[in-house]
Amino acid sequence: MKNMKLALIGYGKMGKAVEEEAVLRNHTISLVINDAGEWADKFHLLKTCDAAIEFTMPGVAVSNIFKCFDAGVPVVCGTTGWHDALEEVKSRCTQQNGTLFYASNFSPGVNMFFEINRRLAQLMNKLPEYEVKIEEIHHVQKLDAPSGTAITLANDIIGNIDRKSGWTNHPASNPAELEIASVREGQVTGVHTVTWDSAIDTIAIHHEAKNRKGFAIGAVLAAEFLAGKHGIYNMKDLLGL
Repeated sequence: MKNMKLALIGYGKMGKAVEEEAVLRNHTISLVINDAGEWADKFHLLKTCDAAIEFTMPGVAVSNIFKCFDAGVPVVCGTTGWHDALEEVKSRCTQQNGTLFYASNFSPGVNMFFEINRRLAQLMNKLPEYEVKIEEIHHVQKLDAPSGTAITLANDIIGNIDRKSGWTNHPASNPAELEIASVREGQVTGVHTVTWDSAIDTIAIHHEAKNRKGFAIGAVLAAEFLAGKHGIYNMKDLLGL
């Protein structure tokens, strides 16, 4: 892969992890934006970049994505918690012939976990005696709950079993609701467990991120994948799933 000039929008723990992986892959960090107030002086630099990688907060993610569209720069967005605006973002991307890669989780391992989760849900549709729940655990600094990864897991289950019609982030009182329990503690990078429980046994699938490296590698691979492309992409496109 040729050297790319990358913009990092957000320079917290994830931004620094992305920087490390990008440099290891011989890319150049040409712009760092860590505060919305920096855009006035630095927006012109965004236009010189080959791609932007955005890991910030839900309240500013959409605005950052739109700035990338305005600059004509492909953007990889790893921020979660903004997907209620997804249709607006997709429409804007199409109108401006922009390029967007978004995912609830950029780890290749997690995306394999998603595939296992979907297949297990398909099998469990035939076994109504099993009740399903999701638990996600993250560090105390994570602002959104449930996590984007947990929502993806939940939606994929709901889409494959007839007895669930929605999810809740509280103890489920309606059998049609899929319960997601969110725990915030310490510096946990990310743990997700899907449990199928019956009177006779329990089946669980589990993913634990040991560090941010997998997310960072996936985000850099996504930026490389976008070279020369227009449109909207996700991890299925990158991994060929």
